[in-house]
Amino acid sequence: MHARYLLQWAVLFTAWAAVQASAHEFWFAPVPSPQAVGQTVALRLDVGEFFEGDAAGFSIPQTVSMRHYAAGLQQDLKPFLPASAPEAEVLFTLESKGTHLLTYESEPRRISLSADKFHAYLHDEGLDFVKAQREKAGTADQPGRERYRRHIKTLIQAGPVPAAGSSADPTYALPAGQRLELTPLRNPFTLNPGQALMIKVEFDGKPLGDALVKAWHKRDGQLAIIRTRTAPNGQAELDLPYAGGWMVSVVHMVPAVDDADVDWDSHWGNLSFSLPNRAIRPLARAALRSQSLR
Repeated sequence: MHARYLLQWAVLFTAWAAVQASAHEFWFAPVPSPQAVGQTVALRLDVGEFFEGDAAGFSIPQTVSMRHYAAGLQQDLKPFLPASAPEAEVLFTLESKGTHLLTYESEPRRISLSADKFHAYLHDEGLDFVKAQREKAGTADQPGRERYRRHIKTLIQAGPVPAAGSSADPTYALPAGQRLELTPLRNPFTLNPGQALMIKVEFDGKPLGDALVKAWHKRDGQLAIIRTRTAPNGQAELDLPYAGGWMVSVVHMVPAVDDADVDWDSHWGNLSFSLPNRAIRPLARAALRSQSLR
C-alpha cells in the first residue's frame, strides 16, 4: 500500500457466519464528520435491522471490491483486508483534506425463504412487482430462492466542512461502477439539518425509477425512517431533519438467469454519512415516521 495510507486490521471477529444468517440491512457505520486531516478512523461494516447492527467483518473471501476515492486519487483496498477470518474493524488514515469516498462490494450469498416470508420481505422493500411476477408464473406458493449482493458506500470529511453550495470537491458524486449505485447530487457535508438531499439511483448504469428509498437515523432512542420513491429519472429527494449519522438504502431484484438453484438476484444499495452539526432549520417537506428501537 502507498505510504500515504494506513489500513490495519483490528479486533478479531469470529461470529461472522451467525450474523450473516440473519442479515437484512448492511452498511458502513457512519463516521462522524468532519475529522482532522491525518486522523485514523475505524471503518466498520454493520448488518442488522432498524439501523441497529452487529459487525459483519472484513475479509478477502467475502469481498468483491473495496476502494477509496479522494481528490482525484483512487486506491484498491481489498489486498489489505484479512486473508481468511473476518475482522470486525479496519483502521484507515485520512491523509488528505476533503471528502473521502469508500466503496464496498460483497460476494453473492444465497438464501431461501418460505413463500409468506418472501412476500412480506418483498412488500417491505417496495418489490411487490416481484410478487406479481410470481403470481403470473404460478409460483407464488413456492419458496423464494434468492441470491443477494451488497453495493455500499460511505462518505467521510477530513478538514473543514465545505461551504454551503460548494462543489469544488466532486468526490462525493464520483461513479464507482456499482451495479446498484446510490449517488448524492449534492455534497451532504454542505447541508444544514432540515435541508433536502437529492439522490440518484442507477441499476446497470441506467436510472432506476419507482424504487423505494429509505433514509435511516437514530435520535434519542428513536428510529426515524424517511421513505420516498425515485422518479423515472432515478432521482429522489430526502429531507434530513437531524445532524448525525444517516444511512440511505435501496433494494432491487431481477430474475436470475445463470443458476438453476436460484430464482432471483437481489441487489442492496447503501450510502452512509454523518450530517455535520449545524443550526437546525424548520422542516418543511419531510415525510418522517419514528418508532421506538426494539
